[in-house]
Amino acid sequence: MSLCLVTGGAGFIGSHVVRRLLERGKRVRVLDDFSTGHRHNLSEVERRIELVEGDLCNAETVDRCTKGVEIVFHIGARASVPRSVKQPRQAHDVNITGSFNVLLAAKENGVRRVVYSASSSAYGDTPVLPKVESMSPSPRSPYAVSKLVPEYYGRVFSQVYGLECVSLRYFNVFGPRQDPNNAYAAVIPAFVSRMLRGERPIIFGDGEQSRDFCFIDNVVQANMLAAEAPGVQGETVNIACGQQTTLNQIVEMLNKLLGTSLSPEHQEPRAGDVKHSLADLREAKRVIGYEPKIFFAEGLERAIDWYKRTAT
Repeated sequence: MSLCLVTGGAGFIGSHVVRRLLERGKRVRVLDDFSTGHRHNLSEVERRIELVEGDLCNAETVDRCTKGVEIVFHIGARASVPRSVKQPRQAHDVNITGSFNVLLAAKENGVRRVVYSASSSAYGDTPVLPKVESMSPSPRSPYAVSKLVPEYYGRVFSQVYGLECVSLRYFNVFGPRQDPNNAYAAVIPAFVSRMLRGERPIIFGDGEQSRDFCFIDNVVQANMLAAEAPGVQGETVNIACGQQTTLNQIVEMLNKLLGTSLSPEHQEPRAGDVKHSLADLREAKRVIGYEPKIFFAEGLERAIDWYKRTAT
């Protein structure tokens, strides 16, 4: 039974990947420093995993965690565009240096494949839609740069060292266990949590900015496909649903689903944010066989159900 390492396994995306791997009969080791992840995300499975509390920036810890591992799901990161604008060094250290540590340790310890959680922020605010992987990156924030650099490292490690690497560029992932309780919460948990309390959702800008929202189950599916796809050698693919939804449309949908009539509070746009985002998924289908299974409306209902059950 093969051993998989999930970095950031106590976080939103990582904890879902951990559960899917266990369902598939894999042995799972988790590396997390709990700076943004939560122990309760793993409470149901903690007896079935090996949990290492440690920092991606500590090369010795990362090296130890990759020993005996067949596949690394490198999900651990310092997320959020606004956070990176305020704390660029942290984004650089965790996302670039930490990722380099993962790749180097994987090479040294005979890991077969690294599946890297990249970001659609690499595309920046170029007006061309949909975003195609062959487009030149145009990052607009420290976060975007810090998530793009490991893609290049993954490609080089594939070409030079033969380490199989594939990068998954996520577009606005959402779903159960996405934390609404911090200053940098993603838009959907931030909206839902406020509206469940009867508070107006906050929109930075006019609300006509659009995103290609991707439900967490699609992202987990993409990770499983990327782990098994034949012949990956540094490829990068988009992971999304191929649909656009504006923030104003989300508020309208949430009002209907929650039975509320809350108008958004508009504030000044944030530095580093892009106006529109939409993914072309043809390369993802070609390289790893990915096609979305759960689209936005269904995913939003599932997310709301979870937030209602866990609201305190």
